[in-house]
Amino acid sequence: MRKILILPILLAVLSGCSSHKPRVALFLYNGEDLFMQSFADKIVAMAGMDIELSVFDAQNSQLLQNEHIENQIKEGCDLMLINPVDRLGAYSVIRRLKSENIPVIYFNREPLFKDLLLWEKTWYVGAKANQSGQMQAELVMELFGNDPGNLNRYDRNGDGRIQTVILKGEQGHQDAEIRTSEVVRSFRLMGFDLDILITEVANWDKDEAYEKMDDIIKTYGHDMELVLANNDAMALGAIRRMRQKGMFKDSNGNGRVDMDDDSWIPVLGIDGLEQAVQMIEEGYLYGTVINDSLSMARAMRDLSEAILNGRNIYDLPYRIEDNKYIWIDYQAFIKNH
Repeated sequence: MRKILILPILLAVLSGCSSHKPRVALFLYNGEDLFMQSFADKIVAMAGMDIELSVFDAQNSQLLQNEHIENQIKEGCDLMLINPVDRLGAYSVIRRLKSENIPVIYFNREPLFKDLLLWEKTWYVGAKANQSGQMQAELVMELFGNDPGNLNRYDRNGDGRIQTVILKGEQGHQDAEIRTSEVVRSFRLMGFDLDILITEVANWDKDEAYEKMDDIIKTYGHDMELVLANNDAMALGAIRRMRQKGMFKDSNGNGRVDMDDDSWIPVLGIDGLEQAVQMIEEGYLYGTVINDSLSMARAMRDLSEAILNGRNIYDLPYRIEDNKYIWIDYQAFIKNH
C-alpha cells in the first residue's frame, strides 16, 4: 500500500473556525496513470494550510481501494475524494459512507446516477465522455477538408474514405466505450466514410500501445491514414513505435517534422498531457482534446471547502446539474490553436 501524507493540504478552511483539523482522503485508481498523476499534482498544488490530506493509490485494484477507504473511515475522515477503480463498486462504498455520515466527491470515473442518489452528500466532478469523442472527430474532419464528398490530400489512397486505427482504453470501461462509439458516430453523422482497420485495446497505457502498434503497422501500415487513441498516453506510445518504423521522417527536407512530410500520419489523443502538448509542438501528434483537470481540481477544491464549512454549495460559481454533477468542458487543441 502506498500512502503519502501531504502538508500543506488541499483546501483552505477559515482559520479559527475549529480546533479540529479536517481530514480529507484522496483515492486514485492508479497512480501510474499519466493523466491521474497530473490530476493529483494539480489537486495538491492547490493545497491550503488547515486540512490534513492523505493520498492513496489503489494500483488498479478495487479491493485495495476499498481497504484504503475502510481504514480512513476508522481513522475519522471528514471528506473523501474518490477516483474509483470500478464505477460499479461505488454502490457499496456510498452506502458505507452514508452510514458514517462522510461526504464524498467522485471524480474522473462517473458512478451510476442511481448510486449517487443513495446519499445526499455525494457528488461527481468530471467531463462528459461523449464530448471528447465529438471534438476528436471534428479535429479530423477539419484536417481532411470538412467535405465528406471531397477529401483532401490526407486521403492518401484517394478512395474518399478514411482508413483508421483505434486504440481503445479499456474494454467495458465507460469512458473508453463512449469515446470510441461517439467518435465513430460523429463521423457518420456528418457523412464521412470511416473504415476501421482495427480497434485494439491498450488499457490507457503508453507501453501497451507501443507494443501493440508493432503488429498493427505490420498488418495495416500501408493502408493506415489515421490513428485515434482514447487517451494521450496511448497516442504517445503509438507515435514512438511509428517513428521506429520509419514514419514521421522529414522527407521534404525543411528541417522539421510537419504535415507535409510523406510519412506523416495524423494521430490524435485525449487528455491534454504536457508530454502530448510537446509532441504537438514538435509535429508528431496532430492534436488532443484537453480533459481540463486544472478546472476540475479547482471545482473540487471549492466544493470541498463549502462542504467542510457548511456553506451552501449552490452559491458556488458552478452549475450543479441534478444536484449531483459539476461538468467541466473539454477543449480541442492543435498546434498554434
